[in-house]
Amino acid sequence: MSSIYRPIIREGLWKNNPALVQLLGLCPLLAVSNTVINGLGLGLATILTLVASNGIISLLRNHIPDEARLPVFVLIIASIVTIIELSMNAWFHELYLILGIFIPLIVTNCAIIGRAEAFAARNPVGPALVDGLMMGIGFTAVLVLLGAMRELIGMGTLFSEAHLMFGDAAKNLTITVFEDYRGFLLALLPPGAFIGLGLIVALKNVIDARLSTKQTQTIIEIEAEAIPAPN
Repeated sequence: MSSIYRPIIREGLWKNNPALVQLLGLCPLLAVSNTVINGLGLGLATILTLVASNGIISLLRNHIPDEARLPVFVLIIASIVTIIELSMNAWFHELYLILGIFIPLIVTNCAIIGRAEAFAARNPVGPALVDGLMMGIGFTAVLVLLGAMRELIGMGTLFSEAHLMFGDAAKNLTITVFEDYRGFLLALLPPGAFIGLGLIVALKNVIDARLSTKQTQTIIEIEAEAIPAPN
């Protein structure tokens, strides 16, 4: 069983990360990732959408005609996003106001419709749910990391306004990393988002290159050991 899910987990979290490899959903990712909490809020909404849409589409995959599959997929995703949007408006109203139009725009996130078409519509419910969860976590991880970078450089804090998501008990959760910090406005503006994402993508590429080199060296060493020594 684990052999089935291990490649799906690896694809979603690293190898085929929707934000770092597929470069999908960049509009909301760059727009709201100016703090950790904003990025986490949008990321959790995206995870719920991916898991729910993948599960429903996988359940219905044998009953959806091919000629109508894309409109049906969009209808399912839009219904799920509407439920999430209304729920956030009811229970996380201030965070909902900050995220604004980018919550309903989850419907247009190409990563979600792409997973529905490429994976959920072709696989059983179990793998489809895991795929949606891992792709969502991978996307959210980039949102949170980028939000942490921009918030730290732009304001010198981490987890500011955590009470928007975790309630009044989290008002003291804010970490002030730099005292008397005047801030760096560029990090909080759209150019800062592009620069930050570019640095994260570059870091991933460096790590992949080193892992590939190490793997190649290991294979060469194994093949060298397998060759019998001359008499």
